[in-house]
Amino acid sequence: MSLLHTDFEKGFLNFEDLNTDPRLQFSAWLDEYMQYTVNDNVATTFSSIDQEGFPSSRIVYLRDYPSNGFVFFTNYKSNKGIEVWRNNKASLLFYWPELERQVRIWGYVEKVDEKLSDEYFKTRPRGSQAGAWISAQSQEIKDRESLEQEHASFLKSAGSEQIARPDFWGGFRLIPCKFEFWQGRANRLHDRFLYLKNGTDWDIKRLAP
Repeated sequence: MSLLHTDFEKGFLNFEDLNTDPRLQFSAWLDEYMQYTVNDNVATTFSSIDQEGFPSSRIVYLRDYPSNGFVFFTNYKSNKGIEVWRNNKASLLFYWPELERQVRIWGYVEKVDEKLSDEYFKTRPRGSQAGAWISAQSQEIKDRESLEQEHASFLKSAGSEQIARPDFWGGFRLIPCKFEFWQGRANRLHDRFLYLKNGTDWDIKRLAP
C-alpha cells in the first residue's frame, strides 16, 4: 500500500491574528468551517478515560456552544457516561481537512440542567426518541433483529403520545481550561498556538510543529 504525501498550503495563523479569548477564536473558525461543508452536524472526537486507565475516544456531535462550554447528548449509562462520572477530565478534537485545521480542547465535564436536555430531546425525530428509550447503549445485545423489534414495539405502544425524555439520557457540557489551534503549513512547519486559562484571562504560547 502506497500513501501519498500531500503538503498543507491552504492557510496560515499569526499571533497578531488571534483573538485573546479562545472561545471567540473557536467561534470564528467554526463559522469558516460551516461555509465549507454541506453537513449541518459538527462532529468532534470526545475522549475520556476508561476504568482501566486507557484513553477512550468516539465521535459525538456538538449540539450547543454557549460561552460556558461545549454541549453534547448521550445515554448517561453508556461507556462515555460512566467514564466521565468517574473522571470528569476529558478532551475534544475537531478536525477540519477542508481548511487544514485542528482544534484540541481540554476541560472538565458536567451534566447540563434537565431543562436543556428536555428541550433538545423534543427536537429529535420520533424514531430517535424511541431509540434513546430502548437502547442500553454500550451493552451487549442478542442481535439486530431483536433491537429493531423492540424499537417498533415501543413506537406502537407510544401511539401518537408525546415521547418524554428518559431520565438516563441527556446532555453533558465540557468546560474548557486549555485550547490548541493548529493550522497546517508547508513543509510540516505548522502554526500551533496553545491557550492556557489564567484566572479570568488566557495565556497564549506558540508551539513548535
